[in-house]
Amino acid sequence: MFKRLLMLLGSTLMVLVGTARAEVSQSESLVLLTENFPPYNMATNGKNFAQDENINGIAVEIVREMFKRAGVGYNLTLRFPWDRIYNLALEKPGYGVFVTARLPEREALFKWVGPIGPDDWVMLAKGDSPLRLESLEQAAKYRIGAYKGDAISQYLSDKGIEHSASLRDQENARKLMAGQIDLWATGDPAGRYLAKQEGIGGLKTVLRFDSAELYLALNHETADDLVARLQAALDGMRAEGVIDEIQGRYL
Repeated sequence: MFKRLLMLLGSTLMVLVGTARAEVSQSESLVLLTENFPPYNMATNGKNFAQDENINGIAVEIVREMFKRAGVGYNLTLRFPWDRIYNLALEKPGYGVFVTARLPEREALFKWVGPIGPDDWVMLAKGDSPLRLESLEQAAKYRIGAYKGDAISQYLSDKGIEHSASLRDQENARKLMAGQIDLWATGDPAGRYLAKQEGIGGLKTVLRFDSAELYLALNHETADDLVARLQAALDGMRAEGVIDEIQGRYL
């Protein structure tokens, strides 16, 4: 009787331990969201929806290795538009979004892991444009196109600079070549990479007006120790030259 009781107790403990392990595993598995933002993140088929192995890019490779080293589970989805995935990460525990600029007005909204890469903010013009600009105030006299919902568009709005906003940043490359806008406010190297994908080259930087570092933004309820493990993994990758190696394959 006593032996049977011990066996029953042992079986119960195994079930409880297994359940606890499953709960820990589940609690440390994040839902990661991204968008088409070459060369940092992009769907292998060029569409606006992809999952897991069908997504690549500089940031995607960095994030995959970082999560592997930190021992944190995840699933990855590329979706459209940016506003939607940004707000999901903002509102839903267990969610994160990358890459996004770490701006002062966003600082308290998320927990941050990074930087993953730089994003210089530039005004691009056609290669034969005579424009030479020294300030955003000068740029404001011209027709500017930007990407709806992203940090550059937000920055221009905050500065009171009128601009049109496209749902896809590469649309601005086509608008620029068609003469529908005079300037394309975008990131570097992202803008040039997107233009290249559209068969457009020779664009000229006429103003470099700001820069930002790009991060993984995690919902503010994410556990601090999990964030610290991810940051430590990323710091280790940088010290070992892994990040430079990944960037070199794309740029």
